Order: sequence, then C-alpha cells, then structure tokens
Amino acid sequence: MLSKNELKYIQSLCQKKQRLQEGLFLAEGPKLAKEILSSDYRIEKLYATAEWLAENPINVDTTTVTEIELAKMSSLQTPNEVMLVCRQRIIKEEPDFKNTLSLVLDGLQDPGNLGTIIRIADWFGVKQIVASEDTVEFYNPKVIQSTMGSFIRVKCWYRNLPELLATTQVPVYGALLNGRSINKTKALKEGILVIGNESKGIREAVMPFITEAITIPRIGKAESLNAAVATGILLSHLCGKTE
Repeated sequence: MLSKNELKYIQSLCQKKQRLQEGLFLAEGPKLAKEILSSDYRIEKLYATAEWLAENPINVDTTTVTEIELAKMSSLQTPNEVMLVCRQRIIKEEPDFKNTLSLVLDGLQDPGNLGTIIRIADWFGVKQIVASEDTVEFYNPKVIQSTMGSFIRVKCWYRNLPELLATTQVPVYGALLNGRSINKTKALKEGILVIGNESKGIREAVMPFITEAITIPRIGKAESLNAAVATGILLSHLCGKTE
C-alpha cells in the first residue's frame, strides 16, 4: 500500500530541483518499464498495478498500487499501469566528436522537442548530444516519456557551448534559414549539427563557430519547422550513405 509520505515524495520528483538533489527520475508506462528493466539503469523502486505485476514478474523493490493511487502519482493525463523511480546515469567521460556525427542543442525549451530529438537521434544512430546549460533537463518526465526509451541509448551532456565549440576540430553545421540547401550537402562521417532555440534559433554567441550553414528548402508557405521535425529531416540527409 502507498503511504501519504511516499506519494508526496514521488510527486516531489516531478520538480527539477528535487530530481537534481536526489539524482533520481520518473518513468511511466509498460514500454519504458520494459526498456529500463533491460538496461543498466538502476531502479530504486517500481510501482505497478496487480495486473501488470502478475504478467511481469520482476526482481526489484516493488509496491502494488491501485489505478487511483497511480493516477495521483502520475504526471500523465492517462496513467499507464506502472511507474519507476530510477537513478540518473552519471557520464564520466567527455563527449568525443571524432569519427562520429553529434548533435548540439542551443537553448531548446520544450521537453517534447528534446524527447523527440533524442528518439530521432537514436533512430539515425547518433549516440551523443551536447546541450547548452539552459536547455530543458534530460530527465524531465515529459522528455523521458517522449523518448519512448531512446534516452537509454543516447548520452547527453550540458556544457557552455561557445567554450566547447572553441576547442572542437570537426566541421560544425548550423541549421539556419539562410544556409546552403541540405540537398547539396554530402552525408557526414564526422561533424556536429547545431539546432537552435524553437523561436530564436542559434544564438549569437554560438554563430562564430558554425563552419557551414545549412537549411531545408521551403516549397510551401510555412514560416518555420518544429525543431524536432527539422532535426529529423537534416539527419536523414547527413546520416545517409557517404560513398
């Protein structure tokens, strides 16, 4: 049975300050549970309905909850059978931009965008993302939910981007409206793709480090593309065959 103190503690993990302080995060739903249980993420506690537990025997610290209790714990509009409290991953190594394609995110604020970009990166085999220090938090519950499990396979660092890019030795491509058509850009084995803020784009402090501006040619009359959609289109070109 779920105690009031336990419920209050779980609800507190919906706040960034508490997540950072505790080094924990929340994940909800059968698909995420299956992915995390098969990963190297440490599960501190699992809460699930009796029906889910009957079909999924597991060897972790578990509390059986009712659907009503799960609804009180959940940040989702429709709670989904199981919730996990997990330990955040500590990445000890620094990002290595050699012989790989990496994403750099400059000031993204929408958790759904970040989660979708992580999922897109996973689809195209991009294994590392470096985000500006003011980009939405990787372990935000909405980010985790939007990744559909891809956060397990994609590493993410938060860094001062101008300082980081000043030391890199690989080409830096920036997604800009006035750039070269992506259709005329060859696929990459090595490089960085910078995606800017949803409304302001790539900021002035980062612009000097862009070695090539690229864009998605517009055929219709839309003013802009969603950051995650644009990332998907750009990666579909940049991650193509290089021969």
